[in-house]
Amino acid sequence: MDRVHIIMAAYNGEEYIKEQIMSIRESTHKDWVLWIFDDGSRDNTPEIVKSQMEEEPERIHYIVNTSNKGVTLNFLEGVRYAAECKEQSIEGAESINQYFMFSDQDDVWMPDKIEKSLKAMKRFEKKYSCKLPLVIFTDAIIADEHLGAISPSFHKSNHLNTAKLGFGNILMENKLIGCTMMFNTALVKKLTVLPVHARYHDWWIGILGAAFGHIVYLPHPTIYYRQHGRNVVGNQDFKGYVKKRMTTLKEQKKAIASNVAQAQEFYELYKESLCEDKKMKVYAMAELLKRNWAVRRLLCFRYGFLKTGFIRNAALMLIL
Repeated sequence: MDRVHIIMAAYNGEEYIKEQIMSIRESTHKDWVLWIFDDGSRDNTPEIVKSQMEEEPERIHYIVNTSNKGVTLNFLEGVRYAAECKEQSIEGAESINQYFMFSDQDDVWMPDKIEKSLKAMKRFEKKYSCKLPLVIFTDAIIADEHLGAISPSFHKSNHLNTAKLGFGNILMENKLIGCTMMFNTALVKKLTVLPVHARYHDWWIGILGAAFGHIVYLPHPTIYYRQHGRNVVGNQDFKGYVKKRMTTLKEQKKAIASNVAQAQEFYELYKESLCEDKKMKVYAMAELLKRNWAVRRLLCFRYGFLKTGFIRNAALMLIL
């Protein structure tokens, strides 16, 4: 039996959260549990969620955080909470394969999202071993607030090369959309300490997958990735990306520094369990800004600390 635990971070989501929950409820794969972690909503989100709980009391759980955690920690703490609770809440849990997904509060899932991701998960666990961390992620249809399609592919719209998922690449550039991801219990077991400097929850999970196991991309959309004025991390097309990088050089330097801080924390937390090759890579990333002009660029090429495409990498070399 395969059970999927869905971690949803909620905050003032009254406008779209019911539609998102309903899309999950209509999934073709029926063995799921939805864990909703509310980060202090002051609108009608609690009432909407509770009405959904009344219809699915065994499968929808609502937890109100005692303090505001922010998106990244809300998701990552949610994973650990669900993983710890599953053994207590599920009869015969030891005989059930447990998997985890993230859900935003404002998207809409396609009915076969869970089913397709799970089939891929089982296939690649068989290939690589279920004892190794494995992350599956997919494409997404970029949609407006009314779910009208803006672009049929998030990754093509953003010119992201999903073939480059090696450890070095993931340390420098995140290609994973959290709301399309599924990961296994072996990866959750690596989430032993909650990070302070993780840039995003999906990025941290991706780094764990690349460091200790595998990342697999499915090149088809499984969600409508809704864009509106209140997205925490929305879509940005490639032209917008280039324009922003040209006009906010100082901010881009801060972003690189944040990538390095993330790598520094990852190294400190996992240096004892990393293989030598990956320990060397993450250490090089962690120390990157301490090197001189030439060495910084040499290390990027040597260890694959690169982004997608000539323009992004030219900007990276300029910023470094």
